[in-house]
Amino acid sequence: MNIPKLKKIKNAKKYHNIVLEDEYAWVDQPDILDVLKNANKLNPEVKEYIDANNKITKDYFNDVEEFQKDLFTEIKSKIKLDDTSLKFKDKKYYYWFKTETKGNYGKRIRQLIDSSKPEEVYFDGDLEKKNHGSEYFGIGSVSISHCDNYMAYSLDLKGSEYYTISLRDLKTGKNEKDIIENTSGGITWSLDSKSFFYSKLDKFHRPRQIYKHVLGTAVETDDLIFEEKDETFTCGISLSSDEKKFIISTSDHITTEEHFFPFDALEIKPILFQKRRKNVRYAIDSWKEYFYIRTNENAKDYKILRCKTDQIEKLEVFIPEKKETVIGGLDFLDEYILRGEKSDAIPKLFVRNIKTNQEEEIKISDEAIGVPGASLMQRDTNTTKIRVSWESMATPGRVYEYDIITKEKKLIKETEIPSGHDPSKYVVERIKAKSHDGRMIPISLVRLKNSKQDGKSKVLLYAYGAYNHSISPSFSASRFCLVDRGIIFAIAHVRGGGDLGDAWHEEGKKKLKKNTFVDYIACANHLIDQRYTYKGGICFYGGSAGGLTGGAVANMAPNLFFSMLLLVPFVDTMTTMLNEKLPLTPAEWELWGNPIKSKEFFNYIFSYAPYNNLEKKDYPSMLITTSLFDNRVLYSEPVKYIAKLKDVKTDNNIQLLKCKMEAAGHGGMSGRDNAITELAEEYSFILKTAKILK
Repeated sequence: MNIPKLKKIKNAKKYHNIVLEDEYAWVDQPDILDVLKNANKLNPEVKEYIDANNKITKDYFNDVEEFQKDLFTEIKSKIKLDDTSLKFKDKKYYYWFKTETKGNYGKRIRQLIDSSKPEEVYFDGDLEKKNHGSEYFGIGSVSISHCDNYMAYSLDLKGSEYYTISLRDLKTGKNEKDIIENTSGGITWSLDSKSFFYSKLDKFHRPRQIYKHVLGTAVETDDLIFEEKDETFTCGISLSSDEKKFIISTSDHITTEEHFFPFDALEIKPILFQKRRKNVRYAIDSWKEYFYIRTNENAKDYKILRCKTDQIEKLEVFIPEKKETVIGGLDFLDEYILRGEKSDAIPKLFVRNIKTNQEEEIKISDEAIGVPGASLMQRDTNTTKIRVSWESMATPGRVYEYDIITKEKKLIKETEIPSGHDPSKYVVERIKAKSHDGRMIPISLVRLKNSKQDGKSKVLLYAYGAYNHSISPSFSASRFCLVDRGIIFAIAHVRGGGDLGDAWHEEGKKKLKKNTFVDYIACANHLIDQRYTYKGGICFYGGSAGGLTGGAVANMAPNLFFSMLLLVPFVDTMTTMLNEKLPLTPAEWELWGNPIKSKEFFNYIFSYAPYNNLEKKDYPSMLITTSLFDNRVLYSEPVKYIAKLKDVKTDNNIQLLKCKMEAAGHGGMSGRDNAITELAEEYSFILKTAKILK
């Protein structure tokens, strides 16, 4: 195999009197953000290197092309292609979503409640894509005005998350001249339907300004109603549950500040709810003359406060904090409040009577490990009926109509697996691994019931571990392409995520970030000790910040793995955190630390950053993916990583780079079939390296 080489240029920069050497630093070209808009700006030598690696990857899969096609068919057979969502009853219309056998993007449909007119397809994703003639088709928002006559929608046609907002008159079906470029994609309508609000992206791709656009007027005349001055903060706007307040939220990863203004304000002057204080996060909503505030102030895992909307300084506790229990947000009915909470990485649902303040759990299933859900079924909140749902790692989703008073539930929709699925064939388990400091790390897993716990099975161990993000033990039909072939699918609920609350998150960030990686290794070793698998029998699977976890554990414990999938991985952590001009960097200093200002953080990040810690040793087989237009983890990170990895590795294993040069983003290519194609390729890599090609 002719292994491509990336040229090396000596480069040394000094930080805190420490010399940082990086022979591939030139790959991080100064105008790298311009590449996200124009591929022609990519350095030709980098393009040549990427093209050569893409060819190697393509050649590697040549002998499993037919197997990939079979996997594609198998995955697709597990999806009900022609499916219809449940209808939501709005004021005048029912709204729902429909997918079709041949389409990739689905149709948004509505019909007058009185059925006096036929169904109306107000947004056909496949037709819109065809009309735009774009390879990539990312839908940000599709939002109907309160008068039901207009639709504002936002599209990203490259994958770089620069959204353009367009306006359509639904009576004529024609687009208006109102076109707004370089937005974050969100759209919030005024109640009189004469205007809408949106967030504008600055030159660093950060939404820090909120504008009001009046229909039919020039975009250049749009009113700036809010501007965030702190470059580490980004902002957005939403409408409160009672539709009486617009709420502006601005935040970094650890601190929030919210403003509001009345829906009918003639002159918009946002009112500060509570001045930002470092490490205090809160979110407000209004309902029936009260503000409800979810906050972590003096409540590690949140509590709910409330106050009269005209007495915001007089706060009272509505739902107190609970030890090691994450208190979730609220949904409102006239007489009831729905809320969620989570303890030990297991979510629960509760309903509270507003008049009596009595509360009870909504039990949906007898399964111990799974994911409950609740949603409103209509805009009119004068009802006692809601929709509740349940799914587990073995059980497809089921939706019930639930009566809060009678507690009766009626099955109204069940996720259909056309090729068949029998939950009784599988076992869902929750086990715990002890980490280095005594913390018990939950592991959720699903396996064949008839599989033997004899230390011979292979395990796919997924992890993320960042941004306070939780990984739910939910259902995925495609996973059974692996499980049915004898691979155990497991989730390591490592620190850095939010699975066990805010403390869990904080114990996996900044100067405690290495806990994430050590937790994962503890989980892997526990699965080995308990004879679910063996050393070298594990496949790492993770993307983005999860790819950072994978890159770190590849350096720390490579002998655990037979293969690794690092999808759009954040592997050049140091370079990114040293560049304040990148879209996400300033806000993310609160997660990783600021190596520019702090020698301590510089040294700490350097001690685990995957790219900087590659060394002469054996590494497992790897599939590393990226996209040229990804603005969250730039293509340069995986490119530099694979180049250095091939410089230092001492093994004969295959390490592949696949960079999507066509339009694709952080989540890959757009469209259902493209998503299945990518998944089939990933699964074929897992199964090929596992030597399970059947």
